Amino acid sequence: MDQKLKDIVIEHSDDIVKMWLEDVNRKKSSDYTAAISDELFDSTNREFVNVIFSSIEKSGLANDITEFSERLINLGWPLSYLTDGMQVFRRVTSEYILRQSEKVDSDYFAEVLREVDNWVDPVINKLVNEYSGSWENIVSLQRVALQELSAPLIPVMENITIMPLIGTIDTERAKLIMENLLDGVIKHNAEVVLIDITGVPVVDTMVAHHIIQAAEAVRLIGSRCILVGIRPEIAQTIVNLGIDLSKFPTKSSLRKGFQSALELTNRTIEEVQSKDEDIEKLIDSLNRE
Repeated sequence: MDQKLKDIVIEHSDDIVKMWLEDVNRKKSSDYTAAISDELFDSTNREFVNVIFSSIEKSGLANDITEFSERLINLGWPLSYLTDGMQVFRRVTSEYILRQSEKVDSDYFAEVLREVDNWVDPVINKLVNEYSGSWENIVSLQRVALQELSAPLIPVMENITIMPLIGTIDTERAKLIMENLLDGVIKHNAEVVLIDITGVPVVDTMVAHHIIQAAEAVRLIGSRCILVGIRPEIAQTIVNLGIDLSKFPTKSSLRKGFQSALELTNRTIEEVQSKDEDIEKLIDSLNRE
């Protein structure tokens, strides 16, 4: 029975594909695929249905499923496109097989549904597993990339480094900040570290606690922290929460913090007269003569 029904489906694949495409296209204007171009949508649908038939012929062992799933992820298509398409194929195929029989009793009806399920379910499972696996891999790579960018330590001058923080600081990110800070201080032989929170939208008790911990850890290995980028609203929040930041210097801007860092490393900023000013002075002296 299994082979007989499979032969019917393979033999009339063109008719089934036509029915499947018509059904899927009808839904395009009302779901997540509405913004996709007609050309891309049609080519993807045809590739999808070819993958389905290839899997049925090979009893779910086709390698095309993996490649197709990865391609959909790269295109940004949702998993629901796969599951919805397979459900449409299940219904269309069952209806087509039943229409080919002159007499349909309950046993035959149940047998057809069972056989179609046996074809469709393994394909759905493999598609979902491949899609999920590929997606998790991409997300994992993105997470690593974001972590590398979320707490950078930038050496700007000998013995002075800056850590600009942007976005929300949660517990996981706070641990990364601590690790990068301590490793960077040792690696760059930093005497002063400027922690810039200009890009941190909210500084609450937890965020302040993590920053204080990081500063204390840096102090224990022989360096100093300066907290910069404290906006007026952040300062008011810190005072209202009763957070004690007296253990290390704070500055309102990175420029002021950098000036303090220079002083702590026995350096100062000196203004140098421009060449234009030198020329003017020379001309004035010549005129006086």
